[in-house]
Amino acid sequence: MLRDGFKISLSRFWAIFRSLGERRITLILSFVVGLLSGVAGVALKNTLHGVRNFVNGLVPMDTASLLYFGLPAIGILLTLLFVRYLIKDDLSHGVTKVLYSISRQGSKLKAHHMFSSIFGSALTIGFGGSVGAEAPIVLTGSAIGSNVGNFFRMNYKTRTLLIGCGAAGAIASIFKAPIAGIVFTLEVLMLDLTTASIVPLLISAVTASSVSYFLMGRNVVFAYDVIRPFALHNIPWFVLLGIFCGLVSLYFIRTIWRIEKRFKQTRSPYKKWIAGTLILGALIFVFPPLFGEGYDVLQALLDGRSEYIFHNSPLYDFQNNYWLLIGSLFLIIALKTVATAVTNGAGGVGGIFAPSLFIGGISGFLVAKLINQFNFIDVSESNFALVGMAGTMAGVMHAPFMAIFLIAEITGGYALFVPLMITSTIAYLTIMYFEPHSIYTKRLAMRGELITHHKDKAVLTLLNVSKVIETDFLPIEPTETLGSLVKKVSQSRRNVFPVVTTDGKFVGIVMLDDIRPIMFDASRYDTTTVQEIMNLPPEIITINESMESVMNKFEYSKAWNLPVVEGDKYVGFVSKSKIFSVYRNLLIEFSEE
Repeated sequence: MLRDGFKISLSRFWAIFRSLGERRITLILSFVVGLLSGVAGVALKNTLHGVRNFVNGLVPMDTASLLYFGLPAIGILLTLLFVRYLIKDDLSHGVTKVLYSISRQGSKLKAHHMFSSIFGSALTIGFGGSVGAEAPIVLTGSAIGSNVGNFFRMNYKTRTLLIGCGAAGAIASIFKAPIAGIVFTLEVLMLDLTTASIVPLLISAVTASSVSYFLMGRNVVFAYDVIRPFALHNIPWFVLLGIFCGLVSLYFIRTIWRIEKRFKQTRSPYKKWIAGTLILGALIFVFPPLFGEGYDVLQALLDGRSEYIFHNSPLYDFQNNYWLLIGSLFLIIALKTVATAVTNGAGGVGGIFAPSLFIGGISGFLVAKLINQFNFIDVSESNFALVGMAGTMAGVMHAPFMAIFLIAEITGGYALFVPLMITSTIAYLTIMYFEPHSIYTKRLAMRGELITHHKDKAVLTLLNVSKVIETDFLPIEPTETLGSLVKKVSQSRRNVFPVVTTDGKFVGIVMLDDIRPIMFDASRYDTTTVQEIMNLPPEIITINESMESVMNKFEYSKAWNLPVVEGDKYVGFVSKSKIFSVYRNLLIEFSEE
C-alpha cells in the first residue's frame, strides 16, 4: 500500500512539475543548481583548507624547506590511488571534459564528478601540487547541472544551459565573483547569450555567490587597495604589458601541451608519478613559490613584499640583488608552467586558473620592475602585478572579458578597470595571432569536437557519422556475376551498390548509371563479374570522422552518397539528404529561444 501511495504521489508530482512549463522549470532548476554549486565551492575551499592544516600540523613549513621536495609526491600519490582504485575514471582537464560532454555526450556528465574532483584536487593542492582548484570546481558545478537536468528529464538544450549554470555558480562561489562566473560560461563554455540563457545564469551565479558569502564571509581572494590610481601617461606601459602577457600565454599553452604529450607516451601511472614528482620536488625546493596555488605569493607582491619570493629558498641570502631578483622572476614564470604540467602529468588533479593568475602576477611585477629601472619612469609594481593577472588569464583562456571582471571582483573594486581592459585586450590579440585556440579547446578543436558560437559549426559538431549512417544499400561480392547484380537492382530502392568481400572488407562501388548500357545484355550475365565493372568511390568516410570533414568531402567530390568504413570494414553509407534532414532538426532545436 505504501509503495502504491508513493507511486501515486510521485506521478502527481511529475504532473504538477511538467505543468509549470519549460521556462519556469528552467528558472527553478537554475536556482537549485546555483545553490548546490555554491555549497560545492564552499566544500572545496574547506576541504582544501583542512588538508593544508593537516599537512602544516605534521610538517612546519617554515623550519625545513627540504620537506618541500617530498610533500607534493605524497599528495599526488594519494590522488593517484583515489582516482585509480576508487573513482576508476580520469579526472584531469575538467573544463575540457565539460566542453566534450556538450559536443559529444549529450551534455551528460557522470554523477561522481559532483564530488570526486573536490577530493582529488584537495589532496593534490593541499600537499603542494602546483595547480589550481578552479577547473575541478567547474567540472563539479557542471556535473551538478548536468545531473540535475538529467534527473528531471530535461532535453539536451536545457541540460546544456544547466551545465552553464553550474559552471557559473562554481566560479561565482569560489571567487565570490558572480559576473565573472557568467562571463566564463559565455566565453569559455561558449554558451550563447540569449534572453533564454542570461536569466538562469544570473540566478545561478547570484545564488552561489550568496551561499559563499553566507558561509564564508565577505573576504575577497586578494585584499588590495589601489593607492596609485590609473594615469593616462601609463597607457603605453600597459600596452607593453599586454604584449608580454600574450607571449607568456603562448609559452604557457605550448609548454604544457608538449610536456603532457610526453607524459602520455608513458603507460605506467607509477612511472609517471616518479618522474613527475622528482621534477616537481626539485623545482619547489629551489623556488618555494611554486608550492601549491601560489596565492600567498601574489598577495605578497600586491603588498609590495617582493622578498617573499625567496621565502624558504636556498637563494634567500641574495634577495637584495636586483638582477638576481629579475632572473628569478623570469625563471619562476618559466618553471611554474613546467610545475603545473608535471603535477597533472604525474597523476595530480588540478586546473590552470591559479597558475595563469600566478604567472600573470609575476609577469606584471617583472615588467614594472624593468620599467622602473629608467629613472624618468615610475609605475606602480603592485598595480602591474594585478593587471598582469588579467592579461595572462585573457591569453591562456582566450577570455578577455572574464579576466577583466574576475580581477576586478576578486580584489573588491574597479579602480583599475581601464588598464585591465587595455592589457587583457592586447594580450588576447597577441595570443590570437599565434594560437587560435585556448588551452581548454585546443585538444577538441584538433579533433573537430569543439562547440563554438558559430551556429552552423556548432550544429555540425553535435552531429556525428553514426547518427546519419544508412544501411539499406544492398551489398554484393566482387566475385558475383552481372546477372546476380541485376537481380539485386530489381530488389533495391538505391542506385548505389557497395562491393564487399565475404569477410566484410569494402573494396568499391557499382553505380546504376555505370551498368545501364549492359544490364539488359543477357549474354554477359554469366561472363562478367562485379570486380570488372566496379569503381572506387570518390571519397571514403571513416566512422569517427568529424562532420565538418565529411561535409568537405561531399563538397570536393560532388557526390550524393559516400561509403562509411571502420578500419577496412564496410559499415554503410552517408547521404547528403540524411545529413541535411538531421541538421535542419538540430538547428531548429539549437536556435529556439
